[in-house]
Amino acid sequence: MNQGSTILYQKKILITAGPTREAIDPVRYISNHSSGKMGYALAQEFLSRGAQVVLVTGPVCIELHHEHLKIIRVQSANEMYIDCCRYFEETDVAVFAAAVADYRPEAAALQKIKKNDESFMIKMVKNVDIAFEFGQIKQPHQVSVGFALETNDEEKHALSKLKKKNFDIVVLNSMNDAQAGFGFDTNKISIIQDDLSVTEFPLKSKKEVAVDIVDAAAKRLLKKQQLLTR
Repeated sequence: MNQGSTILYQKKILITAGPTREAIDPVRYISNHSSGKMGYALAQEFLSRGAQVVLVTGPVCIELHHEHLKIIRVQSANEMYIDCCRYFEETDVAVFAAAVADYRPEAAALQKIKKNDESFMIKMVKNVDIAFEFGQIKQPHQVSVGFALETNDEEKHALSKLKKKNFDIVVLNSMNDAQAGFGFDTNKISIIQDDLSVTEFPLKSKKEVAVDIVDAAAKRLLKKQQLLTR
């Protein structure tokens, strides 16, 4: 095997996956349609290359088992951030694949809210931006991969995320592409590197998409290691 194929052996990988749930009251929450399939496919691909993976996952209906996999199950964005904080410093590659809620109710009701009124309002406050926070402390040897699921001006928004969150790679997919995005077993992506190069891929299974993303992350990690050892 060449160096590019073995670069991930025993490397430490941190992946976020699935949705988060932000409580309204003890029985209701705000969430999204993320299935976690992409994040879990990425975990499986990194594991197949000999990496050690920590998977911080929101609520999903997927099982994955491996001797080099540690799964941490969370509900809220804040819980996901706190658990990621425990592992990020020692991480070689971080992949932020979770669909984290941007906002949460300012205060969750302690009891179930009754439908007494014709309407009621929930005051929302901004959640921690997990990828942004880790982008501020990312070290030169670390590779950071983010996702941009967009509905309009896709590449513009993806490039904005690349810069703002200090990603090495952004994986862009559009809600306008058939059979791509939440819930599907397929995805259609473009990979945007921090040198602004863009590689477009056809519709593939999420397992095949994971190979493309992990290939890109491995090449970026190898390049960083070569630069740091010169």
